[in-house]
Amino acid sequence: MKKVIVFGTFDILHRGHLDFFEQAKKFGDFLVVVVARDKNVKKLKREKPLYNEMLRLNKIGKSKLVDKVVLGNKKDRYLILKQEKPDVICLGYDQKVDEKKLSEKLKEYKLEEAQVIRLEAYKPEKYKSSLLKKQNENSNLCVHSNDS
Repeated sequence: MKKVIVFGTFDILHRGHLDFFEQAKKFGDFLVVVVARDKNVKKLKREKPLYNEMLRLNKIGKSKLVDKVVLGNKKDRYLILKQEKPDVICLGYDQKVDEKKLSEKLKEYKLEEAQVIRLEAYKPEKYKSSLLKKQNENSNLCVHSNDS
């Protein structure tokens, strides 16, 4: 079984995220989605997510595209790689990742065989979390669209 892992906040789950999962799933048999912890989102993005980590985790867990959904580690966001031992790590087209540190961690965890693949954007002018968040600032709705 070939295991693929993706990471993200997934605050407003939208068609772009679903496409991200679909693309990632093509690289293996088992897709693990790691949901960023609230504390880490605030630190990285300098703002709290709209929805707490448990709501985001539960929402993604309902997707038929995802085989397993887990919360990231509060202190070391790379630690999940050691625990899950993925064969493939898929990154979003605009995901900020220190690729040098990622490579070092993969070596440290004896996962240097793992492929790191940057995925394509899906209509980023329409389905980008920061845009959708601005559009929905005063709403508690999650955006779901079957627009292809």
